[in-house]
Amino acid sequence: MSAVQQHVSVLLAEAVDALAIRTDGIYVDGTFGRGGHSRAVLARLGPAGRLIAFDRDPAAIAAGQALNDPRLTLVHSAFSALDAELARLGVAAVDGVLLDLGVSSPQLDDGARGMSFRFDAPLDMRMDTSRGQTVAEWLADASVGQITEVLRDYGEERFAHAIAKAIAAARTGGAVATTGQLAAIVEKAVRTREPGQHPATRSFQALRIFINQELEELTHVLPVCVARLRKGGRLAVISFHSLEDRIVKRFMRDESRPPVLPRRLPVRAADLPAPRLKLVGKAVRPGEVEVAANPRARSAVMRVAERTEAPA
Repeated sequence: MSAVQQHVSVLLAEAVDALAIRTDGIYVDGTFGRGGHSRAVLARLGPAGRLIAFDRDPAAIAAGQALNDPRLTLVHSAFSALDAELARLGVAAVDGVLLDLGVSSPQLDDGARGMSFRFDAPLDMRMDTSRGQTVAEWLADASVGQITEVLRDYGEERFAHAIAKAIAAARTGGAVATTGQLAAIVEKAVRTREPGQHPATRSFQALRIFINQELEELTHVLPVCVARLRKGGRLAVISFHSLEDRIVKRFMRDESRPPVLPRRLPVRAADLPAPRLKLVGKAVRPGEVEVAANPRARSAVMRVAERTEAPA
């Protein structure tokens, strides 16, 4: 097993600033990770403030319990359960939600998690190791068409079909059960290389996103966040690849505009429903200093929106 590096929260100060924290407010960290953003939020909250932090990784929940802060409530769940969990906790509305998407450094750097081709380990990739199907289990039964679709749609992999056929062929000699096996199969099937990128990068990303239903979770939770925000509450989302960012960008754009109606419909602009969100600034990206210190931050982009008075 590899040594697990310390997780460095991306856009730490920028994200916490974006929430415009009230000392007595209630906030949600949708992805606790190793608690970098949560600690920074707690540092700005007063005794009456509250932070509800979600994570589906049991290791992240264990790290959060070590904080031993009475203002912190930990929820072992994906953030898609936000609405149900807030209802369970008796919380009607919150003052801010932060979503730091994707995989964390400890998950990538722990070879046993099967997230990375840098280590030869069981092909798992689940963020929640206590439930659900592993990538190896899914690949054992998936058709060439299904594998192709996942690699194409979630990894934007040009050689998706060739890789899928190679995986299916390899299965005839036994299960594709380790990260090393999968990386070797992909490396042989990919005909051209992207500069500075391992041939298996897109395939590993695609399978991880698929097995954890990351894009579906995000699509589900965004309208829930808006419905649960108080007037003036902030939603801040940090994405790490174009598929995530596209969903966030379109959602915030659509929620910050009046509905588009047919041209000939006799409705005055003043009578249209008011947008539920207003955009806050432009997209924020890490500066050169942060990227130099933490190269994994280079693809990050944060978008922020604020809840208006419009009814949910």
